[in-house]
Parts: sequence; structure tokens; C-alpha cells
Amino acid sequence: MNLLLLGSGGREHALAWKLSQSPLLSKLFIAPGNAGTSRLGTNLPLSVTDFDGIRHAVLEHQIMMLVVGPEDPLVHGIHDYFLADPALRHVPVIGPVRQAAMLEGSKDFAKQFMNRHGIPTARHRTFDKTSVTAGIGFLNSLRPPYVLKADGLAAGKGVIICQTPGEASAEFTRMLVESRFGTASQKVVIEEFLPGIELSVFILTDGKSYMILPEAKDYKKIGEGDSGPIGS
Repeated sequence: MNLLLLGSGGREHALAWKLSQSPLLSKLFIAPGNAGTSRLGTNLPLSVTDFDGIRHAVLEHQIMMLVVGPEDPLVHGIHDYFLADPALRHVPVIGPVRQAAMLEGSKDFAKQFMNRHGIPTARHRTFDKTSVTAGIGFLNSLRPPYVLKADGLAAGKGVIICQTPGEASAEFTRMLVESRFGTASQKVVIEEFLPGIELSVFILTDGKSYMILPEAKDYKKIGEGDSGPIGS
């Protein structure tokens, strides 16, 4: 079978490496891919959010499955796009529909979901440009350190942990008023800091059955000495 993999990062290189080992694979295409993926399949010069271009590639190359690496096309509804198109709806898309992808695409949406379903989470509130003063007031009600999260996708670097009230207020203002993370920080979630070791558990599901993958820990800080912004 012919597969199309969306994305261009290390995650997609790892996926391409593993997919290329399948005895069921006929041809592997990666859009847009990178230098590493070019050794495992055929790179296509397509943006991951160029849905019409992806449609053309799927039909031209007789793609039988689409594997989506990045969050961006999922949040923009690539799976929904395929389901709505009679020429594409038979092609399985590995990735959630837009509404489910919002759990990753919006921190505020995810918090509301957890609150609605009784899932334990840190104390939090969401603010925008019209509520900067209220946000600073909420910061002052918390104990340090302070966690600031850009609501939207920010290339995995939309979270800042601040140690002092002054630093937190300044960064919070920069995120909202100066758009530090662009449109991703049109809203900012402030939450209390929870100490401990992070554990990520990944599950594959078709909506009926599921498979639990190995657990992982995400080492997120990008600066020397364990400093700088962290992933979302």
C-alpha cells in the first residue's frame, strides 16, 4: 500500500523510519519531509495545511493511508476534510478529528474539558487582552513558581515558568499585549505549579478498541542549565 506521512521534523523522521520497514508498504511519501526522510521515501513539496494540495497528492499517488505527524493540520481539520470529501473518505487518517484535536490545540479547551469531566488538574484561570489586570491579580493569589501557558499551538514552546511575581507579571503582559507567541497567546492560561516528574502515556484508538504504547518523559526546557521556555 502507498502511504503519505505529513510533517517535517524529528517525529516524522522516526515515523518514516519505522513505516519504511513494514512489509505491507509499497511506496512512502512525506510532505514536506526533510533531508532524513528523503532517504526513506519520496518528499513532496507541500505544506501540512495545504489541504487541496494534499488531496491532489493522495489521488495522484493512489495513497491508501494518511499518517499525520504535527498537531497543526489536525487542529485545522485535515481528518474532517477527508471525511467530507467523497473521493477521500475511504482513506484512513491516522489522527483525531478537529474537535478531539482541540485538546492539544487549546489549553483553555483542555482545562474546560477536564473540569467538565472531573479530571484532576492544577488550579487555573484564562485571560485575554481585556483582562490583563485581573490576570495579574490571579498571579498574586498563587505561590511561586508561576506557570503561564499560551492557549494555542506555539511550536511546542508556549509555556513559561516564572520564579517571582514581577517576572510572572512581565511575561504575562508580554504574552498578551506584545503577542510574544503570536496568535497562540491571544489567550493565556495561568495555573498553579505542580512539582513532580511528568509522565506521558500514549494510546492508539479507532474509537472502539485501543492499544497503550510505552510511557515516556518529556524533557522540555530548551536553554542551557535547564532554563528557558518549555513545551506545552
